[in-house]
Amino acid sequence: MRVVIATSNGGKLSEIRAGLSPLGWDLTDLSQVKVGMPPENAASYEENAALKACAVALQLRTPAIGDDSGLEVLALRGEPGIFSARYGNKESDLERNIFLLENLRGARDRSAKFVSVMVLAYPDGHLEVYRGEVNGQILLGPRGYDGFGYDSLFVPNGMDKTFAEISLRDKMRISHRARALYALRQAHKNGPPARQTINVG
Repeated sequence: MRVVIATSNGGKLSEIRAGLSPLGWDLTDLSQVKVGMPPENAASYEENAALKACAVALQLRTPAIGDDSGLEVLALRGEPGIFSARYGNKESDLERNIFLLENLRGARDRSAKFVSVMVLAYPDGHLEVYRGEVNGQILLGPRGYDGFGYDSLFVPNGMDKTFAEISLRDKMRISHRARALYALRQAHKNGPPARQTINVG
């Protein structure tokens, strides 16, 4: 099955390709096609992922997968959440990381979780929705040089390394995106799952 990955984020693209490789799908990304993408202005991960996946599926008449993800910090009442990629109107990962650390200055509880939602959209409007989460802690400063986004600040529970200090292979065993992709793979391991109505609102 040909599936277009509806993201221009290189880090996400690598992880999604790795997570979907066992299915043997013909994977295409946005650098290989010409489509118009909608703004991510919905109120939930599910809706944002669906916006992207549906836009591509309807324009290209082929299945497409969209991802929306975010970091939710308990001391910040769930921020940055769905605004993680544009937190504080900062333009780079480094600026967003600094802004997050400034907002957490003095906080005793630094618990947080990463959330990823994958939506697989078909040209006929059918949607499949998969969600993954991982809990952890936000460090006082960054560690590691791999990864992207907030990876260098986040240590998953039960580990002593950040997502930016471990290999992609190890990250794809435990991350929020890995868990969402695992759920998708399980649903498709014997072919496409039975169709059902899904509310992404």
